[in-house]
Amino acid sequence: MTARPTAHELIAKHRPTLDQALEAIRTRAYWSPHPEHPKAYGEHGSLDAAAGKAAFDALLGTRLDLDQPGTDDWVGGEVSPYGIELGVSYPHADLDVLLPAMRAGQAAWRDAGPETRAAVCLEILKRISDRTHEFAHAVMHTSGQAFMMAFQAGGPHAQDRGLEAVAYAYAEQTRTPGTAEWSKPQGKRDPLTLTKTFTPVPRGIALMIGCNTFPTWNGYPGLFASLATGNAVLVKPHPRAVLPLALTVQVAREVLAEAGFDPNLVALAAERAGEGIAKTLATRPEIRIIDYTGSTAFGDWLEANARQAQVYTEKAGVNTVIVQSTDDYQGMLANLAFSLSLYSGQMCTTPQNLLIPREGISTNEGHKSFDEVTGDLARAVDGLLGDDARANALLGAIVNPDVKARLEAAADLGEVALASREITNPDFPDAVVRTPVIVKLDAAKPDDEAAYLGECFGPVSFAVAVDSVTDAVDLLRRTIREQGAMTVGAHTVDPEVAWAIEEVCLEEPAQLSLNLTGGVYVNQTAAFSDFHGSGGNPAANAALTDGAYVANRFRVVEVRKEA
Repeated sequence: MTARPTAHELIAKHRPTLDQALEAIRTRAYWSPHPEHPKAYGEHGSLDAAAGKAAFDALLGTRLDLDQPGTDDWVGGEVSPYGIELGVSYPHADLDVLLPAMRAGQAAWRDAGPETRAAVCLEILKRISDRTHEFAHAVMHTSGQAFMMAFQAGGPHAQDRGLEAVAYAYAEQTRTPGTAEWSKPQGKRDPLTLTKTFTPVPRGIALMIGCNTFPTWNGYPGLFASLATGNAVLVKPHPRAVLPLALTVQVAREVLAEAGFDPNLVALAAERAGEGIAKTLATRPEIRIIDYTGSTAFGDWLEANARQAQVYTEKAGVNTVIVQSTDDYQGMLANLAFSLSLYSGQMCTTPQNLLIPREGISTNEGHKSFDEVTGDLARAVDGLLGDDARANALLGAIVNPDVKARLEAAADLGEVALASREITNPDFPDAVVRTPVIVKLDAAKPDDEAAYLGECFGPVSFAVAVDSVTDAVDLLRRTIREQGAMTVGAHTVDPEVAWAIEEVCLEEPAQLSLNLTGGVYVNQTAAFSDFHGSGGNPAANAALTDGAYVANRFRVVEVRKEA
């Protein structure tokens, strides 16, 4: 099919960026087209800080009309973890009207081909990038992230992950040539000759089920992987974090329409309070792909019950750090303190269990006992968060009452090495801001096992005394195998210990960070270079982003003709 002029223009505009992304995923080197610093915005059509804040403020109390078919009601009710009622209402869809409308545009989208689809996706990402300041406030006030984290993780880092998915999707779709001339010799007879065409075709409608904590960062990979491979995408946000994804749908629909495609290729499925439409959507026959980030219980339910769909889940795990020795004790403490504190531990990659030999560890400052390590780490966290302004900038707000309840209950699980304290946010007095708690547990005590082998999402960490580093490695293996892990960390100067930990992570696939003492943290990953999750343990059945994450979102249909 001949590309429409607007599509040709988008290809010319975005092909250099796509090529750079393809090179980045090949080399795994650092690269990003999306600036991390807020001051980089404000030129070439992008919103600066003041304009972005004004755009966000203008959304409050309004109806976000997406001009979707099948709208039968208007729903809303988001309240910011910082105490602001957003008051935005969204279209509620009659699925029997919306889903057929979404399917209607897939044939033209399929025929457009991988390059045009990639270019349209990159235009969507570019327009989102231009509104990064606006999106940052939307992410902040639905997730509870502090502004700078919402700006970076919800903006450029999320956009990087979306672009990364587009690059992988393009690479996998173009792995097979579009046409081939086939000739089989027949000796003295004329050869057998065929002309063959190979067309990537979508599976059908993809359902992206958003999460509360990272609506864009966790949502964009699946959304753009499905769209770039030819599928329509229905976005079902978390009820407490609708706005960032609703704005994303709004931008996507605008770009698709301008490029000559059906805007209904991307649509929003907002829900009434308590409606719980995810299960209904997930088992509809029209839904052929599902992307989900959230609780293990619902992820397991999707994998067991959404049998008609290809299901990609990021669930929950118990992330572990083994502390055996270090040649930079202060650097290790500072790195761990930041990792435990960032966004109040409300990241799927935040360490939960710190496994420390009960006889202590060797360091460049001499031997440190178990109690000294836990006490020094507590002081490092206190020092990091001692200034309330800095603490608010790192911690953000507690995202929901369940996290607060787990934090408050953790102090009863064992001896408290670091008590949580309440912090007031002067700009948002209704925000719930709490520092992390560190609780001492003992692997030799059977009663402690339920605590450290269960996920305790939020600013809760357990310093677990183990008899030896061998026991720590064995407990790490068991934890990954039974509970899963998005991240594993270790501090050791012993090559044999490092090898043993690495071997566990290779056998029970989990992503490992060794001896981080600087400005890179175990709970952060960089698009185009780091894999988020492995897809090889119970925490997630997919990795963001690799070839496996995109390759089964489409199939290749071959047509053979006599030459």
